[in-house]
Amino acid sequence: MKKLALTAVCMVLAASGTVVSAQNAPAPAAAPAAPRPAGPPPTPALGDGPWDVQGADAKLHVEVVTKGLDHPWALAFLPDGGMLVTERPGRLRIMRNGVLDPKPIEGLPPIFAPGIAGLTDIVLDPNFATNHVIYLAYSKADPAEGANPAPNVNSTLAVMRAKWDGAYKLTEVKDIFVADAWYGKPPLPPKCCGQGPAFGSFGGRMAIDAEGRLLVTSGDRNFGEKVQDPTNHFGKILRMNLDGSGVEIWSTGHRNPTGLYFDAATGRLWETEFGPRGGDEVNLIQRGGNYGWMDVTQGFHYNAEPAKKGTRNVEGMTDPVWAFGPPSGNPGNLAIYRGTSFPQWQGDMLVAAMNRSLVHFRLSPDGHVVWKEDLLSNLGQRLRDVRVAPDGSLYILTDETAGAILRVTPGS
Repeated sequence: MKKLALTAVCMVLAASGTVVSAQNAPAPAAAPAAPRPAGPPPTPALGDGPWDVQGADAKLHVEVVTKGLDHPWALAFLPDGGMLVTERPGRLRIMRNGVLDPKPIEGLPPIFAPGIAGLTDIVLDPNFATNHVIYLAYSKADPAEGANPAPNVNSTLAVMRAKWDGAYKLTEVKDIFVADAWYGKPPLPPKCCGQGPAFGSFGGRMAIDAEGRLLVTSGDRNFGEKVQDPTNHFGKILRMNLDGSGVEIWSTGHRNPTGLYFDAATGRLWETEFGPRGGDEVNLIQRGGNYGWMDVTQGFHYNAEPAKKGTRNVEGMTDPVWAFGPPSGNPGNLAIYRGTSFPQWQGDMLVAAMNRSLVHFRLSPDGHVVWKEDLLSNLGQRLRDVRVAPDGSLYILTDETAGAILRVTPGS
């Protein structure tokens, strides 16, 4: 499959961060023999704002819409101007007129939420205005383990379909997809490369394409040896009908894909995913594509073991559009800007990153990265989701225990 070439351009410094030339991170010569990182440094408390941030070609005005969310993961804009917001520990919340309702919506099934598992994405049905149907992705423990299972049980990714009453209740709740990626109960098989715990890397991002089919990302569960096997759902993007029928493996070779966006203007499907210690990726997804994991990566395995087949340009594998070299980019969700508030950003990509920045990529018409800049680093917050609102403003979720929703509009 054809690799995407990247064109280097100018380098510009901005008050909000650095705009860098567009190129993949250089292929690593040798993996450093470093221990697995202990985790990110503590996050400073988010102030009350607002803040004005100067980017390379736009001034941004950033406001706090609400605080009081625990690791918010995704949001969906409602036809009446409200928003539905998921919290990873297992709550679905409603925002009306810019105010977070303190009462969660009832009716969710049991959510398996140790570590980074939990309730993830939300997507509205294309006919939501009349049928009030929503789709939610979540981590599901083996039902035989009871109501409060320990972290070391078999679990997998699931997608539920439900009808929302517009207030505080879900009805007709049904799993329409349960990934063939059950894993976690000891004794665990031997694994290479210093991979993490079994209750991580679920994926769980969704999108609906132009044909009204549901696309779902399924992570590798930190068992990368399973990903290149086409008979399971480890490390895959799946495509299915809205009732869960007709499941097809759309692409493979993914580690933990936490971003997915279907750009209706171009018909392109974009994805972001975590690599090991660097090698985080932005991918342009093609049907049947193999994106390499875990045989090919531009990151460093946690035990310093080299990638089995190399870092790039491997026969039969598709290289990323962008690879974040060490330190990791930690990408969350992404969006292609199609709005009126920032006309100079038409067709640009925005990635909410947990390295505490909003990454802005300028794309060429054929989907190559021209340059990038890091925005909002001054806030010091891990960012999980970015969405373009109907009015063209941006809404961003901070991936924190004291999580928040931010709104970005043009500065004066």
